[in-house]
Amino acid sequence: MSDFPLADRLSTLPPYLFAAIDKAKAQVAAKGMDIISLGIGDPDLPTPDFIIEALCRSARNPRNHQYPSYVGMNTYRQAVADWYKQRFDVDLDPDTEVVSLIGSKEGIAHFPLAFINPGDLALVATPNYPVYGIATNFAGGEVEYLPLLEENDFLVDLDAVSDATWAKAKMIFVCYPNNPTAATATRTFYERLIQKAKEFDVIVVSDAAYTEIYYNPEDKPLSILECKDAKDVCIEFHSLSKTYNMTGWRIGMAVGNPSLVAGLGKIKENCDSGIFQAVQEAGIAALRDGEPFAEQFRAIYKERRDVVSAALTKAGIKHRLPDASFYMWCNTPDGFKSSEFVTNVLMQTGVVLTPGNGFGTPGEGYFRISLTVTNEKLEEAVSRISKL
Repeated sequence: MSDFPLADRLSTLPPYLFAAIDKAKAQVAAKGMDIISLGIGDPDLPTPDFIIEALCRSARNPRNHQYPSYVGMNTYRQAVADWYKQRFDVDLDPDTEVVSLIGSKEGIAHFPLAFINPGDLALVATPNYPVYGIATNFAGGEVEYLPLLEENDFLVDLDAVSDATWAKAKMIFVCYPNNPTAATATRTFYERLIQKAKEFDVIVVSDAAYTEIYYNPEDKPLSILECKDAKDVCIEFHSLSKTYNMTGWRIGMAVGNPSLVAGLGKIKENCDSGIFQAVQEAGIAALRDGEPFAEQFRAIYKERRDVVSAALTKAGIKHRLPDASFYMWCNTPDGFKSSEFVTNVLMQTGVVLTPGNGFGTPGEGYFRISLTVTNEKLEEAVSRISKL
């Protein structure tokens, strides 16, 4: 059988971080070791019953068995607009400023194809979700990584980016609440970012998938679209995955500047056939009636956060106490590199962690814990780690 070479765009890719973690986990499990996976950010809590029931009702409707709209049902896009108004006090035109996504990852991966030409530059704040840079490279673009450092609260140091770099850049990717550091953005930061982007005509790509996982109701994470002039330069990606425990459902949205939304929609017209309408109707139910459930999930994650923080403190492991997201960003013990420490933990304890350097060079010296297992498993995991 012929062994065909991959296209250059694939042959130069490093192993996808989370696929590599799954492979290593399977290898250790095959040896009979009990695995506690704190690696991938996949909620363990079930999707609320009312969303499942909405799907079942809609799936029985023959009207939903045909091709859906490429950009999303009008009713789904209206529900997204209504939710943004209720949650962020942001007005969106559902016809021109909202597009449905098969999960936010799909939209982020496709977006550079609409606006990046070969040789164009994208700025990526790092440590980062790997898709930003990969998608830019797939479109033929170049990437310059902007370090997120603890001394800057993991916010982009906008003053450290030269005017020459801003002038060359086509877009900039930011993610707040941040994956993996769990940092949150201030209004002042967003306002300065928008000002810089307007000055140099740069597209701001905001990944906001974790805004609904927060722990202080008086200080909810912002949407960048809340800020003045944001729609001039911004597109924001959001998802139902984390908010309502719907990672497997693959439904999300991109909102913001009409030309950016339309450009993404044009790519989607040629790359996919939209989201099953029954899933969209379940998404409408989630957006309309899901807030009480989201509040319950936040309380669970907060309890888990506090359990892990206490256990890490007892074990002498330095870490940040997150205000949002379900991640803990922790310092590796002295003398260990990120990958070395994570591999050692996996092989000796069966606990799966994510190495910080897997998210980019500034992540060296850190590891990430996902709060996506029970309190008991979290305590057991940290206990195993502390005995190394």
